[in-house]
Amino acid sequence: MNEKISTESSPDKMRQFVIFELGSENFCIDLLSVREIIRIVEITRLPEAPEFVEGVITLRGEVVPIIDLRKRFGFTISENENSDNRIMIIETADNILGFIVDGVREVLRTRNSEIKPPPAMITSEIDKRYFEGVITNGNMLLIVLIADLIFAQEELYSVKQIDVA
Repeated sequence: MNEKISTESSPDKMRQFVIFELGSENFCIDLLSVREIIRIVEITRLPEAPEFVEGVITLRGEVVPIIDLRKRFGFTISENENSDNRIMIIETADNILGFIVDGVREVLRTRNSEIKPPPAMITSEIDKRYFEGVITNGNMLLIVLIADLIFAQEELYSVKQIDVA
């Protein structure tokens, strides 16, 4: 069973999150996990990679696996890429991954006290183990993802084993 990554427990602690879209859903991820956000580039497909792995890119000499979060979370896949699609380069505990998202909206500053625990009954397609909680931002409900928990250890192992040589 995965344990949640400990966050600063002070309710007054300010945190920043990058808000992004997957389909019609709004998510956010701690800004400290986001290395950079880039436009969609050519992705080299890999044979026998897990279904959610689109392939790899080379970013400043580093090979980065690219994950389609829509596939990872079981969302309907749109075949049409648009100009809003982005790759968020994410640093987890010991990995660098690229997440394909449908759009990046803004950076949100909020206090820990504004992050509410995950609802007991999840209505979205996302498993509640992937997220820290929810934030209400105006009329928008944001699901707060935890970068280190989006993949099970065996999935991360399979992504690490991707060999492009």
